[in-house]
Amino acid sequence: MKTEEILMIVDAVSREKGIEKEIIFRAIEAALATATRKKHPKDIDARVEIDRKTGEYKTFRRWEVMDDESEEFETPERQILFAAAQKRDPDIQVGDFIEEPLEPVEFGRIAAQAAKQVIVQKVREAEREQIVELFQDRKGEMMTGVVKRMERGDAIIELSGAEALLPKGKMIPREGLRPGDRIRVYLEDVQLVPRGPQLFLSRTAPELLIELFRLEVPEAGEGLIQIHSAARDPGLRAKIAVSTSDARIDPIGACVGMRGSRVQSVSNELAGERVDIILFSNNPAEYVINALAPAEVASIVVDEESHSMDVIVDETQLSQAIGRGGQNVRLASELTGWELNIMTDEEAQEKGAAETKDVISLFMQSLDVDQEVAEVLVEEGFTTLDEVAYVPKQEMVAIEGFDEDIVEELRTRARDALLTKAIAMEEKISGAEPDQTLLDVEGIDEHMAKLLASNGIVTGEDLAEQSVDELLELEELGIDEERAKTLIMAARAPWFAEE
Repeated sequence: MKTEEILMIVDAVSREKGIEKEIIFRAIEAALATATRKKHPKDIDARVEIDRKTGEYKTFRRWEVMDDESEEFETPERQILFAAAQKRDPDIQVGDFIEEPLEPVEFGRIAAQAAKQVIVQKVREAEREQIVELFQDRKGEMMTGVVKRMERGDAIIELSGAEALLPKGKMIPREGLRPGDRIRVYLEDVQLVPRGPQLFLSRTAPELLIELFRLEVPEAGEGLIQIHSAARDPGLRAKIAVSTSDARIDPIGACVGMRGSRVQSVSNELAGERVDIILFSNNPAEYVINALAPAEVASIVVDEESHSMDVIVDETQLSQAIGRGGQNVRLASELTGWELNIMTDEEAQEKGAAETKDVISLFMQSLDVDQEVAEVLVEEGFTTLDEVAYVPKQEMVAIEGFDEDIVEELRTRARDALLTKAIAMEEKISGAEPDQTLLDVEGIDEHMAKLLASNGIVTGEDLAEQSVDELLELEELGIDEERAKTLIMAARAPWFAEE
């Protein structure tokens, strides 16, 4: 390779690809070094240095300096021990390289092809880095792209001169994308990976629905209408919650548009996905009632501790509230962030009776009282031993038939029962020995690990195999659904790393 050819290649590639010349010089140096190693009869290491002004280059053979006691000294053709290296250069350090000039070889067709491959690879890496840098700050945006081609079910989308990946699992089912189709996508992630696209798109993300409404509804784009959340069954049905602080604006009407024009535009972009526009409320129960529309709700029982609601509907409204395949209640649950249990009035009464029976049994056993006393406590709203032990004394004294002596005795028994339970739990925990793989899971401290181990979840793999519901059943953990999901996904991280 002539010196003037090197300068011409650097200049041409830099202009064509918009890449810094230094990156291309380094790529050519790596290519020439690779070709040199392939030409040499021994397994040597080589370095090539190109003069940035003249294009002339020098070739060096080099040896890495290894510690005299190193067990990794295996290749004398590429390595040299520290003692021997010091004889050549007294200032040399372990980890440095000893170099000597090497006569540049004439590169034939095969060597030139190898050099070309290295250059192409380095240029592609530089292009990928540029793409990541360009789109990193745009993560979480909606963009417009053109379907370039289909690969094994995935779609490659052209985005402002860059290729992005729309995985099959992120496409709207049965949409049938074809090359040349112009679509809107949500930029979900930007990564620098060894091969393939670095921009990962989605057509199923709820955020895409939100961005489409901000585009189609000027009041939402300007912030006059707030969009709080969205939930989707891609291609079939979606719900989006909106509100406004401006009394002159009807948020639902504005999102629907004249004769449904605005919501229809959104629906058309999402392959005919039907969109329910829900009025947001700061009152969780009212918000859930709105989210379950068009089904009518008779009453709601809110359980703050488990972040769930029992939604009671008339028998005639049951199927509509649940929806086909549970679609309506599932979307309403995702939209509001509450776990929703749809039931009829009869089912609610049966559930209430069963829960009451369990609490009465708890009080009879733990407080050593008869059924009549336990029933009085339940009728007065007591549901746990903690309430009996720690509610203000005067509240219990006010109960008909209870005097100070009875109340004090009940409170003492409740506290003794709680203490016994706590001691038993502490003994159970102290005897549990969690595996190091469980302690290594992000978000797990020693106390949490011991709690899990005491329930048979000893390793990180054990935790990874749990379901959210199974973790929530372990009340002593004191975690909510979101925390349970986070811990399980952290434990499953090695699964995805292996892939």
